[in-house]
Amino acid sequence: MTQDRLNQRLQSYSGWRDQLIDTIQRFHDWMEDQQLASPEQELRVFEAIEALRKDRLTIAFVAEFSRGKTELINALFFAHYGQRLLPSEAGRTTMCPTELFHDADDDKPYIRLLPIETRLQDQTIAELKNEPIRWSRIDLDIDNPEQIAEAMREVIKTKQAPLARVRELGLYDEASDPGLAARGGPPTQIEIPYWRHALVSFPHPLLKQGLVVLDTPGLNALGNEPELTLSMLPAAQAVLFLLGADTGVTHSDLEMWQHHVRAVRDQENRNLLVVLNKIDMLWDELKSPGAISSSIESQRQNSASQLHVSPEQVFPLSAQKGLLGKIRNDDELLNNSRLPELEQFLAETILPGRQQIVRNNLLNQIGGLMEENIQRLTGRKDEITAQVIELRSLRGKNADVIMHLMTKSREEQTAYLRNVESFQNSRRLLQNQARNMLSALSMESLDRLINRTREDMTGAWTTGGMKRGMETYFDGVRDIMEQVNGHSEQTRMLIRATYRKFHEEHGLPQLTPKQLSTASISSEVERLCREAEAFRRSPVTTMTEQSIVIKKFFISLVSHTRSLFFKANQDANAWLKEVMNPLVRQIREHKTSMEKRLETLRRISESRDTLETRLRELDTSQREIHAQLDALKQLHDNLHAPLPATEQRETGHDAANQPVEELV
Repeated sequence: MTQDRLNQRLQSYSGWRDQLIDTIQRFHDWMEDQQLASPEQELRVFEAIEALRKDRLTIAFVAEFSRGKTELINALFFAHYGQRLLPSEAGRTTMCPTELFHDADDDKPYIRLLPIETRLQDQTIAELKNEPIRWSRIDLDIDNPEQIAEAMREVIKTKQAPLARVRELGLYDEASDPGLAARGGPPTQIEIPYWRHALVSFPHPLLKQGLVVLDTPGLNALGNEPELTLSMLPAAQAVLFLLGADTGVTHSDLEMWQHHVRAVRDQENRNLLVVLNKIDMLWDELKSPGAISSSIESQRQNSASQLHVSPEQVFPLSAQKGLLGKIRNDDELLNNSRLPELEQFLAETILPGRQQIVRNNLLNQIGGLMEENIQRLTGRKDEITAQVIELRSLRGKNADVIMHLMTKSREEQTAYLRNVESFQNSRRLLQNQARNMLSALSMESLDRLINRTREDMTGAWTTGGMKRGMETYFDGVRDIMEQVNGHSEQTRMLIRATYRKFHEEHGLPQLTPKQLSTASISSEVERLCREAEAFRRSPVTTMTEQSIVIKKFFISLVSHTRSLFFKANQDANAWLKEVMNPLVRQIREHKTSMEKRLETLRRISESRDTLETRLRELDTSQREIHAQLDALKQLHDNLHAPLPATEQRETGHDAANQPVEELV
């Protein structure tokens, strides 16, 4: 398995994504042709297409300093340039988080760099990405690897700054300074990164297919940029955590793993990989290949045990030898580096996993919309079939039979209209219930809590008082979520009961109303609460100047909760606008059908010629609905088509105990 395989997988994924966009666009055209598209449905389709167009596969690389993280990125993605494209040197190189991607909206490759001084402002990196003027830009010459490599070195640029300034930026605390005791106090000048964040747009084939590489700094910097752990790492489809094969799991590795990596992933640690780098340090010409392989396997097992992951999640390799093997076209060295095993896993496991997530989201959004329309058309077809059967039974019947049917139809219509009035009452009740839910979820209520917290924390005389303010804030957030969950459940019950009533009493096709789930935001709030508790109890928080702590708390944790609530509020409003529409349309169509039925019976009572004319009209309508259903079901089948078959992964772990043929 080589990079070519990963490239092929990404190309296949990109093609599959394009096919989905085409299917959804054709569905939109179908709805417009049939005049079935509501504004809310139009928005859902548009959002689904935009989400697919902007879909990215993000792989985050996380490690303490000097674990070979950047070297691994070079080996995986940039070896064909014949040199190290990203700077990989001894010492603290990557102090600035770096995102590598392809910007399709910009013709020129570039590096955009965010000055470290922006940490003094109350803006997140996500917000600052929308302000290009705040970034420094360097254009890249794609045909000049030396120019690219030189430009990339700007990312690792550092500078000396006075202690007071470094503290103001939140980049120094005595508790984590190993040289504090030896010096007898903090230094007067401290080396800090020149840049806060780097964006690198590059026309690499993998990046053009939607891959995003996130290169994170070491422990101190990772901890000092909360947005990495709060937003970027949780959003990544895969996280690669690097260790040194020569050192195994060190104390700092374990701290980073527990506080910044595992804590932001789900409980099953899905798509969380451990790379045991630098296995070439264990290559020893005085040992047999079998003994070397056993040593590597032992280190892999020990690392898995210490990190509480499956050994299959640990990949021993040598990024440096893998890079060298690719540059020299040395297949033997490349295979001995065991880099292809990781490439294979990324291609055969991570990518299909992302594909499944995208597919499930689409099935939930667009699949539900398609099924609603299928149910709608099927209901129409069944009503027409019932009318045809009824009208055919009237052939040769006398006027009394027809009058009896008319009387019965009027009674059914009267009862139905009474239920429609009852439905309007249910809608008013739903609106009241929805207002309670939206009130609990409103930005106003959250902002009141935020303002109270800011006042309490700013006015606190002690660190303990400030920490109690943090605790009170998240207790308040939890209370809000409990209210929201209670109101949303009552709202869902009312909606389900209303839908069920019309199905059971009038035989309308059973529709499944779209549900609003608050589980994801509740889960995210709980994760933030854990992050806040760790932040609150951290010795760094105690040692850092109070105003800096407060600022950091609000920029990171509070800002993130506000973003969550804003998105949840938008989702709830959109859901409430749309959730009753399928039933409303169904009620209107059934009312119209009943009126047409009565009118048909009236006309038949006046002239028997009307009977055959109406049967011909219904026959034409049946054929049209059949054609509409066939077209819609084809689109539905396209959306639900099985994912492209994934080849059986030949895991390189099976070769863990196989001897290395030749070692360098």
